[in-house]
Amino acid sequence: MPDDDPAERARLAREALAGAKADAKARGEAPMGAIHADRLSGEDSRTDRPAWVRGSRRARRDDPQPLHAAIDGLIDDQGWRTATAVGSVFGRWDQIVGADLAAHTRPDGLTEGELVVIADSTAWATQVRLLAATLIRRLNSELGDGTVTRVKVRGPEQPRRAGEWRVRGGRGPRDTYG
Repeated sequence: MPDDDPAERARLAREALAGAKADAKARGEAPMGAIHADRLSGEDSRTDRPAWVRGSRRARRDDPQPLHAAIDGLIDDQGWRTATAVGSVFGRWDQIVGADLAAHTRPDGLTEGELVVIADSTAWATQVRLLAATLIRRLNSELGDGTVTRVKVRGPEQPRRAGEWRVRGGRGPRDTYG
């Protein structure tokens, strides 16, 4: 009985595999799992495979591809590589600068190598100015060397009220001019 003899079962499996491969080749198809089946049977029929199985077929534009590859291709075609990297960094600001600093600052833009950071107080603006060199190094490691060359820090933005800084009531008591 062939079920009891492992050598006989292996021989029958090889014969069945060879028959299936011959049928597939006659139909012009590659047998399922041809690469792995060759390893099991001890045969090497790589030259018998159609070109598309050997990998010599060129990929066509309308061939299905993984989503990440399609998106990467679109980004490269449109020249958006730096813009997407900057957007990614801005989206991960708290991971890059730390939770404490991110709670009080936000990136506003990156133009011609100059990163503009807005701080919610003058104390935090000073802190960012002190950390500018470290921030530039960290951002350039994310974006590529030379992407960020300078950090410009703006303090809290408050609207200016008209006439707020004007002296009221004319000249003062110690005004000696004129």
